[in-house]
Amino acid sequence: MGSNSGITRREFAGSASATIVAAGLAARASAQSAASFDLVVRGGRVMDPETGFDAVANVGVTDGRIVAITTEDIAGVREIDATGHVVAPGFIDTHFHWPRPMGNKLALRDGRTTVIDLEMGTLGTLVADWYAAREGKNPTNYGCASSHEFARALVLDGITTTDTPEALNHRGSGKTGWSSTRPDLEQGNEILRVIDEGLAAGAIGMGSTLGYMRDGASAREVFEIQKVAGNYGRPSAFHFRYTPGTDTQESNGIQEMLANAAALGAPAIACHFNNPGYNLVHELLTRMRERGMNVWGELYPYAAGSTALNAVFLEPEVWVDQLGYRYEDTIQDALTGEFYTRESRAEMIKTEPARLVQVYKMPPEAIVDWLRMPGMAIASDTMPLAGDIPWDTPFEDLPNSHPRGAGSFAKALRMGRENGIPLMQSLAQTSWNSARPLSALGLKAMQERGRMQEGMVADIAIFDPEAVTDKATYEKGTLPSEGIPYVVVNGMVVVDGSEVQRDVNPGQPIRFDPVESKLQPLAVETWTQTFYAVPQDFGGGVPGTQPHYKHAIACCE
Repeated sequence: MGSNSGITRREFAGSASATIVAAGLAARASAQSAASFDLVVRGGRVMDPETGFDAVANVGVTDGRIVAITTEDIAGVREIDATGHVVAPGFIDTHFHWPRPMGNKLALRDGRTTVIDLEMGTLGTLVADWYAAREGKNPTNYGCASSHEFARALVLDGITTTDTPEALNHRGSGKTGWSSTRPDLEQGNEILRVIDEGLAAGAIGMGSTLGYMRDGASAREVFEIQKVAGNYGRPSAFHFRYTPGTDTQESNGIQEMLANAAALGAPAIACHFNNPGYNLVHELLTRMRERGMNVWGELYPYAAGSTALNAVFLEPEVWVDQLGYRYEDTIQDALTGEFYTRESRAEMIKTEPARLVQVYKMPPEAIVDWLRMPGMAIASDTMPLAGDIPWDTPFEDLPNSHPRGAGSFAKALRMGRENGIPLMQSLAQTSWNSARPLSALGLKAMQERGRMQEGMVADIAIFDPEAVTDKATYEKGTLPSEGIPYVVVNGMVVVDGSEVQRDVNPGQPIRFDPVESKLQPLAVETWTQTFYAVPQDFGGGVPGTQPHYKHAIACCE
């Protein structure tokens, strides 16, 4: 360079560098202006369990929806390289009891984009508030049922519950009306009214933990709560009356639910049927669907369950004397890892009756049987940890809980891979098998999810099929799943490089629009006039005047 150029070597280098930076910025601006999509997921194996579509393709997302699935080159403002990964519908969990930030955080790491509580739900009078409290504040999609248990707790014990996990504390309150009392007709109608209020406010269905109140809730009460949900064309989700129990009890429990559903023409959900008798339960559900009934079942891929220590089915006369289990082999404290004896259980119940335990009730080899079942849905039954846990709390520092809360969906994928189960079937279990029956209810939010199709909402899980795995164990149940580096909720990247993004809250409500009440209160007279021709010599033809009629027919006596 000649000395007459007027530019030193250092000045030239600086000028060249500035030119390169400017050119790079201009190129980026040009690319962004030319981008057709908000987000592009490039080069992944796109799989759709509804249609069976399975091909390497690029996915274009705009305004929260999938607008292109194509082999053509496309550009987006944000792009994710999904080479070697599966691009699947976001996982749908219909049995989730921890609707709080840390619960959502663990769910997202497990690929779940929608977490709803259809078994327990919330108090019917609080359904509108429950949804309002999460609007614009949730990273996942959210929804709930109108709760049978909470309605009974309100009417029979005067307990006003607010939200899980604190709401579950009523089980340790010393009040047992919710679980053991047979309400009279007036109380029964009030229980129905509270459930109905939640359904009218938009709850997805009616949720009943019947197995915890197997003696308190009569067959008439169960029929009537299913009728209340059926009035809206919505499902009743049940923890069966005798779950857990023997294979006969388990099957009888679902037969109660299905007989009511068939008589009412109403949808129904068999919650966590991963217990003795599961094969017959699955057959019953399958045959009912073949006859046009909208009934389905879900389970979590673990041999042990989790519940409160004072659960009615863990009482010695049931768990030990009737079912033949030993506390020393089957009932483990979730926090300490120690197994209970009759004596230590009785002592703990005096001080902390609702203490969380893990219940070993099935052989581990049964899990593969469950995952081979077509039509079955995965749902976690995630148990709550009390309190508002700070967002940045390390996962390993959380109190222990059942691993299903952190790892159910990744475990289903891992075990499917290890046992030769077709990946498309596993994806149906994690998404489509829940979306399909909920879609059939007319639930618009579910008619747009659970699918990798153009026009659908962009809820997407991106995972490595060879590496996706659960890390949570019974010893440390809060370790997040691995191999799911990206999760997209309503078009927004919420898990980015395996990190859940803070204050990114695109979650939308999964609910029905509020409607007018459809409640039909029960009266003895109405029942007898509708279904009985009363003989003249029984009360002179006046229906319901005989005591035995009232006792046999009243809602919940």
